[in-house]
Amino acid sequence: MTMPIPPAESPQLQTERLRADPAGIARAAALLAAGGLVALPTETVYGLAADARSDLAVAGVFAAKGRPRFNPLIVHLADAALADQYGVLDGVARRLAQAFWPGPLTLIVPLRDGHGLSPLVTAGLASVALRVPAHGTARAVLAAFGGPLAAPSANPSGRISPTTAAHVLAGLDGRIAAVLDGGACGVGVESTIIGLTDGVPRLLRAGGLASEAVEAAMGARLHPALPVDDTRPTAPGQLSSHYAPGAAVLLGMRAPRAGVVWVGFGAGCDAADMTLSASGDLTEAAANLFATLHRADALARSRGAVAIGFAPVPDTGLGRAINDRLSRAAAPRG
Repeated sequence: MTMPIPPAESPQLQTERLRADPAGIARAAALLAAGGLVALPTETVYGLAADARSDLAVAGVFAAKGRPRFNPLIVHLADAALADQYGVLDGVARRLAQAFWPGPLTLIVPLRDGHGLSPLVTAGLASVALRVPAHGTARAVLAAFGGPLAAPSANPSGRISPTTAAHVLAGLDGRIAAVLDGGACGVGVESTIIGLTDGVPRLLRAGGLASEAVEAAMGARLHPALPVDDTRPTAPGQLSSHYAPGAAVLLGMRAPRAGVVWVGFGAGCDAADMTLSASGDLTEAAANLFATLHRADALARSRGAVAIGFAPVPDTGLGRAINDRLSRAAAPRG
């Protein structure tokens, strides 16, 4: 199994903390225009943004995160009308874009000739991942910047995704130009990724948009992803080990266990150390997932616990995205 590479050694930057106000948005856009890296809030998680047309800027994203360069990035756009500049959208892609953009949906489509993106963004593939975020601050920065932004999650590669500015700084302080603090992310898990490059729509990553909603909009079932080689993913978020805390992760835990921090879900988990949702609400659980992983990891360190255990979560709706993240967090790391 291929593991994330450690962040490259580089001179420490003075990471700026920007407010999500007009001055902060203007500063973020100026830093991006100068080739800097800026962490931005989106409705899903915080993204580490860079000019998607600049080899140097995009290379900086891989270096700051310690992300393998064979792992492609999502290109974020200010408006759905811009998608045709970078990708070739068929009828299904246009239907999904009209239904769910702006929002937590990423479409992987064939690259358009003359796209102008850095080849590092696509990891040399003939396809590109496109998204129009719904978060007001992200959209304001995109508009002020005036171009496409490559923006994977703003955390060291393979580790827990960030849903607050504090999470970003815990992993990347001193490695990026700035973080724009827009508060906690509302959806809490990364976007759903639909592949549209081989004639059939495929669910490449479950995420913040339920696959049932995508199927309803298409009027057809989604096909599963094809088998993925850890050294040649076709979309972000496909590596077998990902989203991992420092402690080991156990799944399907229904009762307390010595040496394990227990995270509950729904009824029957009164003895849990914390919960994704006491009421069993999947939307609440998704919004809480990464923040709870951060809290549970800190509690495990303070207790000397060996693992974090999660109660079962139904594998429907947003539960599919939650279970995808937890299974990758629990995967062997080497």
